[in-house]
Amino acid sequence: MLLQVGMEAPQFELPDADMEMFSLASLRGQKNIVLYFYPKDDTPGCTVEANEFSKRDDDFKNFDTQVIGVSRDECLSHAAFRDKYGLSVLLLSDTESSVCKKYGVLYDKEVDGHKKVSIKRSTFVIDKLGKLRHALYGVQAHGHADEILNLVREMK
Repeated sequence: MLLQVGMEAPQFELPDADMEMFSLASLRGQKNIVLYFYPKDDTPGCTVEANEFSKRDDDFKNFDTQVIGVSRDECLSHAAFRDKYGLSVLLLSDTESSVCKKYGVLYDKEVDGHKKVSIKRSTFVIDKLGKLRHALYGVQAHGHADEILNLVREMK
């Protein structure tokens, strides 16, 4: 099921790159959230997207917004990815795909004649009250951070 604008954002807890638990509810009433789902650490498109979000981190902070990336990679993979590129975005590990399922970002991708479950690159903008303000499925990596920053800017 695809999420719709105006819905309550599904709550979750996941470990970050340092194996600390992060709860979406912990930011309620304090920050807007840009929650983006990406297929895999250290692949070309995902690296572009993570770097672009990191470069805009101060701009997002100016709008009380925390940027969070989620993939099915393990915490250690996230730590290596973050450290290799000096990423400032918070990376969360959803190895069980539970949050990916809640947000409807999984799909079957054909690889070498076999079906493989993958993450459809998707981004959700959640306001301080926990409501979905934007739900974008199947986005392009390059230029996406600027597009999302403009959406956050318009929420003021």
